[in-house]
Amino acid sequence: MTDEEKFIFDLQGYLVIKGVLNDDELAELNAIGDKAYPYDDPDALGREESVLYWGEPFKRLIDHPCTLPYLVELIGPKVRLDHDYCIFMQEGDRLAGLHGGTGNTHWYIYRNGMMRNGLSVMIYFLTDVPAGAGGFACVPGSHKSNFSVRDLSPEVRSFEHARDYVVQPVAEAGDALFFTEALIHGTTPWRAQHERRTVLYKYSPGFSSWALNWYDFSKIGTLTEQQKRLLAPPSAEDHPPVIQEEGA
Repeated sequence: MTDEEKFIFDLQGYLVIKGVLNDDELAELNAIGDKAYPYDDPDALGREESVLYWGEPFKRLIDHPCTLPYLVELIGPKVRLDHDYCIFMQEGDRLAGLHGGTGNTHWYIYRNGMMRNGLSVMIYFLTDVPAGAGGFACVPGSHKSNFSVRDLSPEVRSFEHARDYVVQPVAEAGDALFFTEALIHGTTPWRAQHERRTVLYKYSPGFSSWALNWYDFSKIGTLTEQQKRLLAPPSAEDHPPVIQEEGA
């Protein structure tokens, strides 16, 4: 990470990473999404089912070379993938209001020049998210707030009353966005005419777990050794590092 990226993340609690996925990767991921997403299922919207079963292109996002350094910098070398899912939305679709904030597995710490986070998310954008389109929104800086999302009115939490401190980041297809779950965030109604397509990979430190169930390697299929380390169950002592630290 550059010094400016570190400054931005510490300030905001999220960071947009430009141009992570190239045109070929986007085409491949979207082609799979065309077939894999259960559009005929009325309960599909917001369902938290792993996209790793959708094939190799989605498994390659586990430790994508453009995003893995951010995970190690912001969570630590013993980072693990806790769970994953996708969110596809059509115009007018609504999902969760503002939630999150510091507590339990959600935390942000700065100490001795180093940032560390609890449960955190890497979002990959498969379609454009222009200003006003909706989708991911957050309260920048709230990962360090002394107050909680419960201090906001129900109308603000549900996006019925707009507030200037609630921001919808702009992104292009191929960009990624990293945020800590200690940040107050949510999903605003999707307003764009084109479909919202995002996949969310949620990571934790090696000793921590938010999910109640861990990955079953026998169902996922072929994984690299590094991906197996990233998908390993939590351990307080022996969770292996993803990138070996210098001198370790």
